[in-house]
Amino acid sequence: MKTKINFQCLLLTFLTFTMGLSQFIIVGIMNNLSASFRVSISDIGGLVTVFAIVYAAATPIINLSIGSLSLHKVMVIFMMIFSFGNLLTALASDFNLLFVSRIITALSSGPLMSTAITFAAAIAPQEKRAWLISWVFSGFSIASVFGVPLGTWISDSFNWRLTFWTIFFTSIFITILVLYLLPHNLKQSGTHNIFKQLAILKDKRISLGILVPIFNFSAIYIIYTYLKPILINELNFSHGNVIVVLFLYGLCGLASNQVSGRIANMRWEHDLIKVFIIQAISLFFIFASGNLIWLKISAILVMAVTMAMSNSPMQLYYMDIANHYYPQSLVLASSFNSIFSNVGVATGSAVGSYIVSSIGLSGLGIAGSIFSVFAIGILKLLIKYNHNG
Repeated sequence: MKTKINFQCLLLTFLTFTMGLSQFIIVGIMNNLSASFRVSISDIGGLVTVFAIVYAAATPIINLSIGSLSLHKVMVIFMMIFSFGNLLTALASDFNLLFVSRIITALSSGPLMSTAITFAAAIAPQEKRAWLISWVFSGFSIASVFGVPLGTWISDSFNWRLTFWTIFFTSIFITILVLYLLPHNLKQSGTHNIFKQLAILKDKRISLGILVPIFNFSAIYIIYTYLKPILINELNFSHGNVIVVLFLYGLCGLASNQVSGRIANMRWEHDLIKVFIIQAISLFFIFASGNLIWLKISAILVMAVTMAMSNSPMQLYYMDIANHYYPQSLVLASSFNSIFSNVGVATGSAVGSYIVSSIGLSGLGIAGSIFSVFAIGILKLLIKYNHNG
């Protein structure tokens, strides 16, 4: 049984790794796409915004429609859609088709993440839930550590399309593994009336809690979306040095996810306040450091360490409330962290795009730090409400 759970954990992590690579690689190949399709960097940055908006808007609608369907079938169907989306990206002949392909990929990514989290919570023993969920989230960080630098190198050395061909064939392989390794009988419990599922959003603990990933990822993605242009245009880094920084960034993100799993079993609200204070300071130093290379790089890596620390505690927070009070909303609740993180991604990348086009890259850090301060305020309100409630 333990061996089987380990294989299932590995599969779910492999799945989120592939999803993370598909989503994040745009950051690493932004300059290449800009040259290939003859559009501006801010237009390519818009792909990040659109992906996140579609993800955040479509995921709850799709999840509310799942009802009593087998989650195994749901995962297989959306893996096939995900594969097609990445195939279309690899074949895109113009920017409009590239745009459509990213929408298709985003439509499938949300339900895939939700079902992956639901499977992780279902197959893990109670004492291992935080650990397993942190590893599922870590797939995205592993994609940042290895996938994005490798995909960037492939794009710079050969062709950006080769990266998406790799993602396509990998996703087909994962679909085959899902067919055989994951349980077929997992379903949502309770009523599947859409309005009764949405009742969870009226809970003040939830409506406050979902603001945490929004402000956290808004702060991060103001910088992360334009990380490659910052390194090349502001710091005059070579493409090789950019790949090294992307690798280090991903490594910090992986550490962040692992710490996230530990925080989830402790006094996580107070710990996250400290994390966001550090985040706000690091983002301010990205602004204040100017062209001081080592200070700016250090601040960027500290920001990366804070990026994912809220993932596991917030995800378990939503799911525990759903388990106890809204069992009909379990799949919906399992998607809250990814949905509202992507609201943050869309907000951050859109704000970043506006700043880049109106002020320039130098103004990104101060904007990010403001969002981190908002996250601190929300956490303090959440602690006060949970204590008094």
